[in-house]
Amino acid sequence: GGTWELFRYPGIRSDSDMHTLGFSFRPWVNEKSIADGATILDYLNDTAREYGIDRHIRLSHRVIAAHWSTPDAAWTVEAEHEGKRVRFTCNFLFMCSGYYNYAAGYTPDFAGTDSFSGKIVHPQFWPQDLEYRDKRVVVIGSGATAVTLVPAMAKTASHVTMLQRSPTYIVSRPSRDSLANWLRGKLPDRLAYSITRWKNVLVQQFFYRLTRKHPNKAKARIIDMVRDELGEGYDVDTHFTPSYDPWDQRLCLIPDSDLFEAIREERAEIVTGHIDRFTPYGIRLQDGRSLAADIIVTATGLDLQLMSDIALTLDGESVDAKHSLNYKGMMFSDIPNLALSFGYTNASWTLKAD
Repeated sequence: GGTWELFRYPGIRSDSDMHTLGFSFRPWVNEKSIADGATILDYLNDTAREYGIDRHIRLSHRVIAAHWSTPDAAWTVEAEHEGKRVRFTCNFLFMCSGYYNYAAGYTPDFAGTDSFSGKIVHPQFWPQDLEYRDKRVVVIGSGATAVTLVPAMAKTASHVTMLQRSPTYIVSRPSRDSLANWLRGKLPDRLAYSITRWKNVLVQQFFYRLTRKHPNKAKARIIDMVRDELGEGYDVDTHFTPSYDPWDQRLCLIPDSDLFEAIREERAEIVTGHIDRFTPYGIRLQDGRSLAADIIVTATGLDLQLMSDIALTLDGESVDAKHSLNYKGMMFSDIPNLALSFGYTNASWTLKAD
């Protein structure tokens, strides 16, 4: 299970470099630092085998509930396995279940979806038999998933349109870290990895603090880089200039300018506007424009859900963790012996989880 097993849409990859997204105790040795989902899943499986973690994982178990008993000072965790209820007990419960609903993605209530004659797909549940070669595709969204999908689908689709309500800051960086690859040829893997990891942490923190201290200059520089990619004739102000400062929301990373390349080659385009409704043949915008589509992809986000849908009780009374105060993931107010693994929102998730 987990992110890299669940998400299988075209182009699925990391949106952080793997030298900081990877584990601190196990080097990332792949040539690419911005890696595809399958390679990351292999890394996770190899790590689990190397450290013997796989022998302690109960697969095909769905956790239903967790009950705390004060007299016993213990949690009882209920799970479903092959149609049967099983129970586990522990003194301390550490939740690593993420922050979104694994059973459903977030899709706004668009008018007219029933009238659309093509296929509507959410990236969280990508049909592996979906054929989009030579098809017209509209991807709704402007976040990390959308900017990953568009260049990947544009390789074989007839045309791909990224339809956004408002633009996002998009920054390109090389998919390969030349210094990391050079160091790995000169030093032991662990030492090369450690140096690269700290180099990336320091560079990213410097960039983050600089952009927060000088937001106008940072915004101008990011927009200028986009203009350099797409040329002076492209409407960067409409499609790539957000109304907010950098890092008010997370920036979107693209490897090797792949999105810009797809736009330059006219295999993809960006349309900025508000949806009026779906039609039998595509989408109509509020300004009257129409977008033709055979397939519509709703890259509209995740359904946030802290600690999945696990029901918690405290001495027989139901308790909702989101109504408790949480201190650095280590403690919840009024809920004993419960911890939560959570990562950064402005840097690689693993750095904070570590």
